[in-house]
Amino acid sequence: MADHSAQGHETYYVPESSPMAVLATIGLITTTMGAAMGINQMSYGEGSFNAWYVFWTGFIFFAAVLFTWFRTAIRENIAGLNSPQLRRSYVIGMQWFIFSEVMFFFAFFGALFYIRNLSGPWLASEGIYDMNYLLWGDFSYSWPLMETPQEAIGGATKQLIANNGVFAGPDQSMAFPGWANIFKWLPLWNTMILLTSSYTCHVAHHKLKVDNDRKGFNTWLGLTVVLGIVFLFLQVFEYYEAYAHYGLTLKTGAYGSTFFMLTGFHGFHVAMGMGMLLIQWLRSVKGGHFTQDEHFGFEASSWYWHFVDVVWVGLFLFVYIL
Repeated sequence: MADHSAQGHETYYVPESSPMAVLATIGLITTTMGAAMGINQMSYGEGSFNAWYVFWTGFIFFAAVLFTWFRTAIRENIAGLNSPQLRRSYVIGMQWFIFSEVMFFFAFFGALFYIRNLSGPWLASEGIYDMNYLLWGDFSYSWPLMETPQEAIGGATKQLIANNGVFAGPDQSMAFPGWANIFKWLPLWNTMILLTSSYTCHVAHHKLKVDNDRKGFNTWLGLTVVLGIVFLFLQVFEYYEAYAHYGLTLKTGAYGSTFFMLTGFHGFHVAMGMGMLLIQWLRSVKGGHFTQDEHFGFEASSWYWHFVDVVWVGLFLFVYIL
């Protein structure tokens, strides 16, 4: 019975005990704490030290841990230590990771929905909370929120509830500027660039998996990385435009906070996905890694890249257009 139950099972490589998971957790927690403190300093001026030092220390440490960890995993795979069963576990792990990212963005899109369709109208005494005019006076709700409730009553000093800062609406929104100015609208260019990069990534995958064309794979994958870098540069320029010319900052009420949280986290994920694809390109060009049948490192990165493209389509619709 024991022999029969063991039939069909494969040898599963179990690596030596490693501190990498603990070290990665320490780096990620430090990075998150630094980012949170940095945002508080930017918004409220709280804290006596530069929180971004904490952020970059944690981020560099986290990146170094991941580099060491993944390099070990790659070497083990090249050495033939990974069985098909273990490779399937990598696939399942990547699928769960992407699902967790889906839920991450679902929470932020949910917050945007709540503000736009529930709490915003309630503050303007619409719906079931028809007595809020006693707190917020003549505040009229519309989205994008160009005037905060605080401005509608004459400033922070006239609030009847606890004051946690001064919030003024932006001078101009990032919404669709009209057909006359459409070609000057950065989100449109970013959308075209990111969708094009999804296509070039697919072509690179086809060149390797179907055509077994390494040169074509390297070319199309390199083009995908370049498009990702261009997207990030345009988003940085968009942020500069928002702060310097539109008056749109983290302090401009719910519109500013949701705009920068959604687009900022997406930009971070684009940078992470671009870094993943860049590493796969370097592995292929410098190390000769990947074959027609063995290319999970690239395949997993391509799944992630398509995911961030889909998220951007949602952002483009619900943040910039609708």
